[in-house]
Amino acid sequence: QVQLVESGGGLVQTGGSLTLSCATSGRTFQAYTMGWFRQAPETEREFVAAIWGGRNTAYADSVKGRFAISRDNAKNTVYLQMNSLKPEDTAVYYCAARPGPWSRSPGVYGYWGQGTQVTVSS
Repeated sequence: QVQLVESGGGLVQTGGSLTLSCATSGRTFQAYTMGWFRQAPETEREFVAAIWGGRNTAYADSVKGRFAISRDNAKNTVYLQMNSLKPEDTAVYYCAARPGPWSRSPGVYGYWGQGTQVTVSS
């Protein structure tokens, strides 16, 4: 069983930065692919970034060059550094985990956090 708890969301102006954190429980954190997804009102949940293995990463085209995902295995925590934020980044951001290869599909991730709201004002 893996439990995920996100934190770090909030209100920020266009061009600003935020860092989201996802603290996990469980002794097999290092073996899991960790992902960040987001969901705006009346839209489907979409892939943002994933990290697996040592430092393998993948990003959605919309955030590439602005967001960075990282993990601290000693702290069982994954981070999402978000820079140059835009109003279209406004959404609830979710942390997810799966004991398999990375995927853009939220449906294959078996573990989810409760989400943290990120609002970017124009």
